[in-house]
Amino acid sequence: MKIDCFIAEIGSTTTIVNAFQFKPEVLFLGRGVSKTTVDTDVREGLKCAIDNFVLINKVSNLNYDEMFASSSAAGGLKMTVSGLVYEMTVKASKEAALNAGANIHHITSGILDEVDLETIIDIKPNIILVSGGTDYGEKETAYTNLKKVISLQLNTPIIYAGNTANHKRIYKEFENLLNNKELRIVENVYPRVDYMNIQPLRNEIHRTFEEHIIHAKGMEYIKEMVNQSIIPTPGAVMESTMLLYEIFGNVMTIDVGGATTDVHSVCEPSDEYRKYYEGNPKEKRTVEGDLGVFVNYKSVLSLMDTEKLLRKLEIDTKAFNDLLQNYNYIPKTNLETKLVYELTKKCVFKALDRHVGDQKKIYTSNGQKMIPEGKDLSQLNLIVLTGGPLIHLENTELIIKEYIEQNPSKLLPKNTIRIMKDNEYLLSSIGTIISKYKEFSKDIIIKYVK
Repeated sequence: MKIDCFIAEIGSTTTIVNAFQFKPEVLFLGRGVSKTTVDTDVREGLKCAIDNFVLINKVSNLNYDEMFASSSAAGGLKMTVSGLVYEMTVKASKEAALNAGANIHHITSGILDEVDLETIIDIKPNIILVSGGTDYGEKETAYTNLKKVISLQLNTPIIYAGNTANHKRIYKEFENLLNNKELRIVENVYPRVDYMNIQPLRNEIHRTFEEHIIHAKGMEYIKEMVNQSIIPTPGAVMESTMLLYEIFGNVMTIDVGGATTDVHSVCEPSDEYRKYYEGNPKEKRTVEGDLGVFVNYKSVLSLMDTEKLLRKLEIDTKAFNDLLQNYNYIPKTNLETKLVYELTKKCVFKALDRHVGDQKKIYTSNGQKMIPEGKDLSQLNLIVLTGGPLIHLENTELIIKEYIEQNPSKLLPKNTIRIMKDNEYLLSSIGTIISKYKEFSKDIIIKYVK
C-alpha cells in the first residue's frame, strides 16, 4: 500500500498515526493507535501505532514518503516567560507562547530575583523566553534578565523577543551562544504600546521546539522515523483553527482531552467594541491544565456538585464510588458514558468561562456603560468540536447551546451558532502539515470536518 504521508500525534496517553493520500484526490486512509510509551522510548509507541494501522486496514507492503508529527508527550512544550510590564510585554509574550502551543509554567514581570531563577531551574523548561520594553524604550530590564538566565547554564534554548535597542550588545557579548543556537533573537513581541507582534516569535518557538525535541524518552531519536516537521500538538490545532478562519470566517475550536482542555479562537471583535482591541491579535489560545476527563478527572470532579451529579447519573453514593474505582476514559457502559459526558460538559463550561469575554458595567459622568472584559467572540460564525469526548459522545453540541443560554452576558453570538465536529479527529494532523501542504489541508477540512 502506497501512502503519501503519515501524520503522527504523540500524546500524553495515546499515540495516533493518520494516513493520507493526496493525489489524484485527497483521502483519509485510516489510522493506527497505540499507548504512548513515554516511560521507555516514544518510538516504541509510534511503531506499534503503525503496526495497528497495518493490522486494522489489512495492509501489505506498506510504503510512505513522508512522516510529520506533533507532540504533547511528557508535558508538551514547557516554557517560562519573563517581561517588563505584565499587561504589556508579558501579556504579548504569553499570547505568542500559548498560540504556539506552549504550556507556560512560570511568568514574571520586572527583573528576575533569586527565587525566580531557582524556580526556572526547578521547572527545567524546554524554552526560556525573555522580552521587555518597547523598541528604543526601557531596555535594561530585558538585558539584565537575559544575562541572568544565560548565567544559569541550563543548556536550554533561550529566545530574546524584547527591545530592539539591545540587539547590538547581545550580538557582541553572546556571539558563541547565537552561533550555536542556544540563544535566538526575534523581532520585538511588543514593539510599541498597544501592539502585539506575536507571529515572528510564534514561528521561532515552533522552530526551536522541533530542533530540541527531547521532552520524552526516545524523542531525541524521533527524526529517525519522522522525516518532516514536528510541532507542539496544541500549536497544530491553532494552525488548523487559523485555516478554518480563512475558509469560514470567525471561528473557535474546543478541544477536550484526557489531561487538558484547550480553546482556540480566531475572531474579529464587533464594531461596537473594536476600539478596545486595537493592537491585540485576533488569535487566542487558552489551555486549562486542570481540566481533563482522564488524567485530571479528579480535579474536574472537585469542581462539581456531587449531589447534583448523582441525581443526573441516577445512582447512590456507593454506586458512584464503585464507578470511580473502575473509571476509564473510554466508557463501556451507559453509566460510564453519562459520567464522561458530565465531566466533558464541566470541562467545556469552565474553559469557556476563562476564554470568552464578558460585559462589564462601569459608571461614567454620562451614566452607566457596558464595556468588554476579555475576548469578544460575539461575531463567531462557527464553533468546531474536537478531542475524543466531544467527537465520540452523542449530542455534545448541546453543551455549547446550553452554555450560551446560561451565560447571556458572555460575548458570544446570541443567535443559533453553527457547530461542526472534527469527526475523524484530524485537526491536529491538518495543522501539522499546513506549512507544506496548505491547499491539501483545506481540502481535508472541507471533506472531513462536518
